[in-house]
Amino acid sequence: MSTNVLPNLFAPLSIGDIEVANRIVMAPLTRSRADMDGVHSPLAVEYYRQRASAGLIISEATNISREGRGYAFTPGIYTRTHIAAWRKITDAVHEAGGKIVCQLWHVGRMSHVSLQENGAAPVAPSAIQAGEQVFLESQTVERPSMPRALETDEIARLLADYRHAARCAREAGFDGVEIHAANCYLLEQFIRDSTNQRTDQYGGPVKNRTRLPIEVVTAVAEIWGAGRVGVRLSPITRAVGDTPLDSDPQATYFYLAEQLGKLDLAYLHCVEGQTRGDNGAGDFDFMRLHAKFGGRYIANNSYDREMAMEAVASGHADMIAFGRPFIANPDLVQRLRRDAPLAEADHATFYGGGAAGYTDYPALA
Repeated sequence: MSTNVLPNLFAPLSIGDIEVANRIVMAPLTRSRADMDGVHSPLAVEYYRQRASAGLIISEATNISREGRGYAFTPGIYTRTHIAAWRKITDAVHEAGGKIVCQLWHVGRMSHVSLQENGAAPVAPSAIQAGEQVFLESQTVERPSMPRALETDEIARLLADYRHAARCAREAGFDGVEIHAANCYLLEQFIRDSTNQRTDQYGGPVKNRTRLPIEVVTAVAEIWGAGRVGVRLSPITRAVGDTPLDSDPQATYFYLAEQLGKLDLAYLHCVEGQTRGDNGAGDFDFMRLHAKFGGRYIANNSYDREMAMEAVASGHADMIAFGRPFIANPDLVQRLRRDAPLAEADHATFYGGGAAGYTDYPALA
């Protein structure tokens, strides 16, 4: 590999209105260490501060409302207490020289009545029960509850929830927000014809199925400015259980990427394949998706150092998101720069618990 490739991954960049020090992104990583009300502890302040050398940190998926919650001990961004807890984190990241955006999350059908207010049914585009599993406050894992289909006149309320969460994220000191429209959660449930059987203006042809994600992004951009809003997609990701793909992923997601590109957003962030097991990126033309979007592109899924450098040098991606390597390597940027060995994360401490497997991984000497 030529010597002029290496600096590209570590060179600064403008991604929308956000200036980043390098092209390495800390991917959103659910760690399930907030309290039952979705409020972070001081441990999270240290966790994020340790990883602030990333060019950009994308926060763990963060619930926009109580209705949007699908897993116990995940954080929220819709109350004053949430704002105060996140403010300590964003201040710590900024003091360490980093940038951080908040990933706005609504799980849709991937929830359970025990996590919903007054035991209500989860909401979804259509009343189709998910075959995956969710983690409950009882420390047990259950199949998601049967959802109810959102009424058309409820969409306005849903958009208001996204706007409110976006305002809360601004007040909490984030540098921007990422709309989570991936990983088989609410917005992707609308996008895919396998989980959207609606007959109103939010169902049927691709223009209708992508209407809600575009409305959400547009609403949030009115609060933040488009240059501080990103979107995450996962065209061929299946959840743990039986979530099917769209019947024509390339046609659907190319159309969506093209529409998002018209909004002059900060970036498009794509999971290039499956989130687990083999990287199935060869099954989808992500280079064409990038071209359809036309703006900054963050590639994500099983990238190692050499792949990341090649992807940036070739123009395939503007930034590369690393997930699990950031768990055990708080100084991942330095290790990649030096081509130093990477520590292995303890899978047993990925979700829940305290400092062990969270803030106690050492940096290089």
